[in-house]
Amino acid sequence: MDRKQAGVKILFAIQGTGNGHLSRARDVYPELAKYGDVDVLISGIQADVDVPFPVKHKLYGMSFIFGKKGGVDLWETVRRSNLPRLIRDIRSLRVAQYDLVINDFEPVSSWACKLAKKPCISLSHQCAVLHKNAPKPTSTDPMGKFILMRYAPVTAEYGFHFKAFADNIFTPVIRNEIRDLVPEDNGHYTVYLPAYDDATIVKHLSQFPNARWEVFSKHNKEAFTAGNVSICKINNRAFIESMAASTGLLCGAGFEGPAEAMYLGKKVLVIPMQTQYEQHCNAAGAAAMGATVINSLHEKHYGVIRQWLAEGAYIKVDYPDITADIIAKIMQQHAPSHKQKTKKAVGAGV
Repeated sequence: MDRKQAGVKILFAIQGTGNGHLSRARDVYPELAKYGDVDVLISGIQADVDVPFPVKHKLYGMSFIFGKKGGVDLWETVRRSNLPRLIRDIRSLRVAQYDLVINDFEPVSSWACKLAKKPCISLSHQCAVLHKNAPKPTSTDPMGKFILMRYAPVTAEYGFHFKAFADNIFTPVIRNEIRDLVPEDNGHYTVYLPAYDDATIVKHLSQFPNARWEVFSKHNKEAFTAGNVSICKINNRAFIESMAASTGLLCGAGFEGPAEAMYLGKKVLVIPMQTQYEQHCNAAGAAAMGATVINSLHEKHYGVIRQWLAEGAYIKVDYPDITADIIAKIMQQHAPSHKQKTKKAVGAGV
């Protein structure tokens, strides 16, 4: 059946904290649009990536604010939170008008669905992180796990991880921008550490003078160079071109960045953000793929960094393009058929 002709109305709700969710959405949105009319909702205030499709709902949401010393700035997160606004947005979002709500770890739509007793379908990395088969850190974090579980409640889950370890867990969405690149090795290292300020990054990376570092900064709007460390403004195209031409990627323990670097055959060194349970889970998953992990950008880890620079493994993973298949599976399982919608309309006297 042509779902587009059936008039399926879809809400695609995306988390706007960090860049990974929006990067993945670039490839997910066109597949959803094949099945009906898609309204996009983005909540959060910490992303640096633009999207090439219309956004109907841009909400403040509930964001974790990156600090400058390696973790989430809890005080700034509390200070900039707006609970009354969040509650108002949840109550005012009319999710009943949609046939299908697809949620990428976005709290407003998920809680609105919960209040309305409406199904909410997760299509995210976070639900894969919580899966019983997913790699976990050796240290426990009950509060972090609790927050991850309750932040955006859903009724069905389809997840992405470094490996597909269950029927509803898939390998990463590698956006076409990355698939179209031809990897090279120009000898530099690409860096994205949004939880550290530029001064801290320069201080530590300058201790490795034989390496050239191209740092994409969340904290500085002007490019500059300090010795062997180049600080670049955040720019999606410049970042992926730098990564494609690099020897390796040094980044936080997010998901999309390390996955893309692995797809491109790069060395990968990750630093999980402090007090961020999900990132420590990601670090465990990345380590299982061959990545190097350190817990902080600190002189006590200089030996590991030197070893990574000299002997770090080049990771090459073949992640097939299965986004269309995943969306088709979700539609088959959860989208109302044209026949069902017609029957409902007749029964209502329309």
